[in-house]
Amino acid sequence: MTKLTASPKAVLFLGVLGAAFSSFFVRWSQAPSLFTATCRLGWTVVLLLPALLLRYRDELKQLKGRDLLSCAASGALLALHFASWFESLRWTSVASSTVLVSTEVIFCALGFALFLKGKIPRLGVAAIALAFLGSVVLALSDGGGVSGRSALYGDLLSLAGAVFVALYTLIGRVERGHMSTTVYTFFTYLSSFLTLLLLDLITGTPVVGYPPREWVIGLLLAVVCTLLGHSLFSWSLKYLSPSYVSAAKLCEPVFATVLAVPLFGEMPGLVQAAGGVLVLAGVLLYTRAE
Repeated sequence: MTKLTASPKAVLFLGVLGAAFSSFFVRWSQAPSLFTATCRLGWTVVLLLPALLLRYRDELKQLKGRDLLSCAASGALLALHFASWFESLRWTSVASSTVLVSTEVIFCALGFALFLKGKIPRLGVAAIALAFLGSVVLALSDGGGVSGRSALYGDLLSLAGAVFVALYTLIGRVERGHMSTTVYTFFTYLSSFLTLLLLDLITGTPVVGYPPREWVIGLLLAVVCTLLGHSLFSWSLKYLSPSYVSAAKLCEPVFATVLAVPLFGEMPGLVQAAGGVLVLAGVLLYTRAE
């Protein structure tokens, strides 16, 4: 049995930091959001394939059809998450979009209790509420100047992305109990990539003819935000509850706000700082509860 040498919580928060860069890479891209998501997953599959074939042949031989079906469903949900959330960043502000997609914790906690017979301590419920309150404060303090129907459309897309990623997280909790991170994530990302290709075909989105910078952005998304983000989330699901993993992701809007200072020169105001403190306090409280 492999000995656990890394702190699951430390690995999880490293993943949150990696995922926090997603909104910036997507904003820098000038290609359609569907292509950006497809490029991200395509690069991820290519990068994981050598490790899968060299180190996990024995586990591949033991895979069951049920596992592959679960990975396929998980990947399809992840694709829908990327498609809806990336598109939301075209219509609403980074702060609002990242905050709303982080409401995943609410849907994940409900699913964990209803479908996986998990229990959330009362202190944990209070912690989630506190972190979510901080997220709301961040959203209300957003000074991006985006308003009207376009912002509402972007907000609804981001909320849909939260539901999709919550379901993806719950499936990951089940499968990570008996599958390695690399095998589970490879087949999940492969399914996500194929689902996105299908969405490109249905919507008529081109997958070729883009300048090199778009492919580089896709590569950065794959390495920084997927392999050092979502893959670390999947790894930590073997040791931490899905509701805790989702609660930790509420730190992403905080990290995104901090990163916006050197990247875009967006200095957070007093209200934004207060919202960030509430989010961090909620996650620390959940750590204590669990």
